[in-house]
Amino acid sequence: MFSYWEQQSFSHYDHIVIGAGIVGLSTAIELTELYPQSRVLVLERGLLPTGASTRNAGFACMGSATELLDDLQNTPEHEVLSLFERRKKGLEQLRKRLGDDKIGYRENGGYELLGENELFALDKLDFLNELLLPITGKKAFKPASEKIKAFGFAGAYSKALIENTCEGELNSGMMLRALMDMALQHGVEVKTGAEVVRFTENDKDVTIEVKDPFRDEVWLLSCDTMSICTNAFTKQLLPEVDVAPGRGQVLITQPIAGLKFKGIYHFDRGYYYFREIDGRVLFGGGRNLDFDAETTTDFSLNKLIQIDLEQKLADIILPCTHFQVAQRWAGIMAFGATKQPIVKAFSGRVFGAFRMGGMGVALGSEVARELATLIAER
Repeated sequence: MFSYWEQQSFSHYDHIVIGAGIVGLSTAIELTELYPQSRVLVLERGLLPTGASTRNAGFACMGSATELLDDLQNTPEHEVLSLFERRKKGLEQLRKRLGDDKIGYRENGGYELLGENELFALDKLDFLNELLLPITGKKAFKPASEKIKAFGFAGAYSKALIENTCEGELNSGMMLRALMDMALQHGVEVKTGAEVVRFTENDKDVTIEVKDPFRDEVWLLSCDTMSICTNAFTKQLLPEVDVAPGRGQVLITQPIAGLKFKGIYHFDRGYYYFREIDGRVLFGGGRNLDFDAETTTDFSLNKLIQIDLEQKLADIILPCTHFQVAQRWAGIMAFGATKQPIVKAFSGRVFGAFRMGGMGVALGSEVARELATLIAER
């Protein structure tokens, strides 16, 4: 049972955002900037954001050459360009808002390794550069195969290398911590361990039921607007939306003496990705090996994929180099029928921004801006 004081001071807010990841915190910050006198609350069911915001590889990227070429085979050109531009805007907003130092942003080079079956991409670079030039203002891709030997990659797989000139890297933990700090500085309240069970809406407000694990009670909150920013977990609140979870598995090695490369790297149409960080190699991906099993919100690891990651690490990235795996983890991304994120008003008071397609770092800030604008225009 809640006290009079609790009901009086902690039960009603102007805006409640569900989800404390990149999109949720950015949305809360946007709302406080639009409505400086408003009370904004963020609810997060985990002690930390429980999705992909701090469980990714820290790539500040907008799409590799083979990934974009693959998209153009299945999606209208204007949609591919629009999504690329949204990713670019999102990264620019994130960097401008928080500052490069606070998110550990660096530009140590971005590259894509090409196998035998992907060499066709080299003949498409001029086409891609011309297509993207109005957005990037420079050549996005250029051949860099001469660096393969210096980086130490196995020539048996690495038939060519493309440099992605628009990519960078960041520290995901620093980035989310900086977003959290900024949200608190803006007067946003953030409550963790607060699982939203359900919500109901009427003409006056939205009532949200939140599980209180300590008192084993349901805590009723009300708000003028509610924003759902729960990415892969959105179906728990909006069962009809087109969102399918996709587990992304990652491992990181112990420090490796004399590591020959820095920067971020993709291969196999973006399904695999690796980078150097703190003298270690962070390597993730492999979802395409078992799409059915990886369409899940379960954070456990798939042994098949973990074995594959270690094998590719030994055979392609670190041939003839001893390494030890220090940590393994998984994050849950969100996908759908298209790669476009969903930013939508579901009613006059209920809004949502989710389905980042594995590009939440790039899209999060821009999607949050779009969501806050949608709320302001209601």
